[in-house]
Amino acid sequence: MIAEFSIVPMTGEESISTHVARILKMVEASGLDHRLTAMGTIVEGEPEAVFGLILTCHMEMKQVANRVLTRISIDDRGDEMNRIDRKTQSVLEKRNDQ
Repeated sequence: MIAEFSIVPMTGEESISTHVARILKMVEASGLDHRLTAMGTIVEGEPEAVFGLILTCHMEMKQVANRVLTRISIDDRGDEMNRIDRKTQSVLEKRNDQ
C-alpha cells in the first residue's frame, strides 16, 4: 500500500515546517519507505503499518493543536511493494516514448 498524507495543526501559524519536521522524524523512525514532497509525505508498507503510522502522527499533532486536519490518499494494489519509485519511473518512460 502507498499512502500520501498531510497533517496540518490549526495553530494560527502561517508556517508549519517545524511541525512537519517533527512528523518526518516519526516517519523516518517507522522504517517505512517514504518520500517527503512539497505537499505531503508518501509512505509505503503493509496496511496496518501505514495506517498505524498516520494515526500516530495525527495524534502527535493533537498535542500541538486541539484541531488537526489530516488528508490521506491511498493506492492499494494488492501485495505489490516497492512501487513509490516504479510508479514515477513508469510515467517518465512512457513520456519518453511519446
